[in-house]
Amino acid sequence: MKSRKVGIVGAGAVGATAAYTLSMMGICHEIILFDIAEGVAQGKAIDISQASYYAPQGTIVTAANDASDLKDCDIVVITAGVPRKGDMTRADLLMINAKIMKDVVSNVQKYSPDAIIICVSNPLDVMTYVIHRLTGWKKNRIVGMAGALDGSRMAYQIQKETGYSARQTGSLVIGDHGENMIPLPQHISVGDIPLSDIISEETMEKIIARTKDGGAEIVRYLGTSGYYGPGRAIVHMVEAILNDSKTIVPSSVLLTGEYGYNDVCVGVPVVLGANGVEEIIELKLNDSIQEKFKISVDSIREGIEILEENKFFD
Repeated sequence: MKSRKVGIVGAGAVGATAAYTLSMMGICHEIILFDIAEGVAQGKAIDISQASYYAPQGTIVTAANDASDLKDCDIVVITAGVPRKGDMTRADLLMINAKIMKDVVSNVQKYSPDAIIICVSNPLDVMTYVIHRLTGWKKNRIVGMAGALDGSRMAYQIQKETGYSARQTGSLVIGDHGENMIPLPQHISVGDIPLSDIISEETMEKIIARTKDGGAEIVRYLGTSGYYGPGRAIVHMVEAILNDSKTIVPSSVLLTGEYGYNDVCVGVPVVLGANGVEEIIELKLNDSIQEKFKISVDSIREGIEILEENKFFD
């Protein structure tokens, strides 16, 4: 039987919440947390282990004292990275997080060479691309967590507007995981009813604006970004892969001709299963959405170009 072992690199709020949720749901047999901050992974692993006493299934939760403990994982979730601070430029942030990614990825390649990687580190689409370049792995084995979170945020906004259960609301967000994300309400239904039959176009635009502001809204209240939503979105993807459920999840993946683009990672609907990205679904985009999608892709390519100019990949 497969071990169903999940490694999580970065035991901060998002990584730890994903680990806690995985253990409460009993999705995998073993979770291993790793963090460069001394004692953080160890303390959280103990806390989550004690909480899992009340979970429906026992899950072994441990901490890696060294990267070599991240061995034979089926999935490795990477949340490691630093947020933008003070006078840090976009180039500064990209180079710092790309260097962190280089160190993390080399360890994953060494100790879990057969793993599927879920990237959560920001800037999400660029870091997912970095993993592709560093590993040279087949593109199905590397996927960025983007639309799973943005989609849940959109469903939340639709529920606030309509009062109908978010659980019966489909959601679809493509493009970059940032200010150029593209919510697609025209592809959404509540139950079996198209969203356009329930709300006006004006209301849709308000929902789209609030979805784009979803992360920033949390920061305004907490002073830090959210972690329950991202943690649960990670688990949704892990579950789809481990259970081979062939679930459609908008995710950041490497395009090789799809949507007319090559050699860039961007959010599109994909099918997740045992092989990671089983299929990339190509939507028919109208001219307006194609234009927005190009803006999204161009913004991601600007980030990749910064790394190229700084000879990161040399």
